[in-house]
Amino acid sequence: MKIAFVSDAVYPYNKGGKEKRLYDIAKLLIRRGHQVDIYTMNWWRGKGKITAEGITLHGVCSVKKLYTGERRSIWQAVYFSLKVIFPLIRNKSDVIDVDHMPYFPLLAAKIVLFLKGKTMYATWHEVWGRQYWSQYLGKLGGSLAYLIEKIAVKTPSKIISVSELTTKRLVEQLKVKPSRIVTIPNGINYQKIIQPASATEKSDCIFVGRLLAHKKVDVLIKAVGKVKDTFSDIQCLIIGDGPEKKKLEKLATDLDLGQNIEFKGFLKSSRELYSLLKSARVFVLPSEREGFGIAALEANACGTPVITVRAENNATADFIIENHNGWLVGLDDNQAMAAKIIKAKKEGISSAMKHNCQQTAQKYDWGQVISQIENIYQLH
Repeated sequence: MKIAFVSDAVYPYNKGGKEKRLYDIAKLLIRRGHQVDIYTMNWWRGKGKITAEGITLHGVCSVKKLYTGERRSIWQAVYFSLKVIFPLIRNKSDVIDVDHMPYFPLLAAKIVLFLKGKTMYATWHEVWGRQYWSQYLGKLGGSLAYLIEKIAVKTPSKIISVSELTTKRLVEQLKVKPSRIVTIPNGINYQKIIQPASATEKSDCIFVGRLLAHKKVDVLIKAVGKVKDTFSDIQCLIIGDGPEKKKLEKLATDLDLGQNIEFKGFLKSSRELYSLLKSARVFVLPSEREGFGIAALEANACGTPVITVRAENNATADFIIENHNGWLVGLDDNQAMAAKIIKAKKEGISSAMKHNCQQTAQKYDWGQVISQIENIYQLH
């Protein structure tokens, strides 16, 4: 098959979970004999079309910033959506799968595929809903954004949902018919993850992800401050970048944690990331909103337990079992988070728990997942 994806951001230029997911899927589909094209912004700032690891990348427009301050840029979303229309008109793929964020590309792709009489797929990572949109943009802006979300979800013929939580919210909040949805979890390359050795640089806790407000990294920093009262040598690594970085660095400085917390930015290689995950006692994900949580699953694959939060919109909590492959704490509860980190530092992580972590992660190996995606596309 000829399969095309539409995503304004793409790995390795953007190192978020959904970008990594698309990159892994594209490579696996190519190995199975399919042709894969990705329509994105020209992140490589060169020729409009390049090939990387067998994937044909189409840079349909120049790169525009994804965020304006701490919020997703509406201008960027509209700009990319308009620019992708004519490339999609020329596209001759059998299947087109559009990333649901930032909504507007779904509308653009729907117009093209309707005129062509083709089926449209969309991958849905998370549902925001009326309440969350209102918190994010205020009552008026939130109502408008929620309306756009409801319109966008009507565009695809088939929705690939990455978690049971997302599926549940699609049905309950956006009133999508269950028959339009297939739930296929995100996956990881388990064999690739277990290959690198543990890093010589040790840490007591580690966070990996974009530094965005909903990730709640400030809660982790405050927890580290409380741990320091018991263990002055507490070491925390924060891997990633984003609009919250300066604010988080200031918080760490204000709490006198300059010697305890290191902001490393995004790493150049996944091997380095996996090595650091293996050398950490625990992985901490304080996020209030996660469509899945690939980084947490990668941590489990490294034998590292996960501390995450019980939150309505946090799908990561669905695969974390208390005292089995991690721990759950309340949203914004830095005291409870600190207690779990202290427990891990005092007692260490048992070989049994490390084994449980890896067993959990193995269930999500791409070898178990990619056939489901391929089968859905073959129904076009």
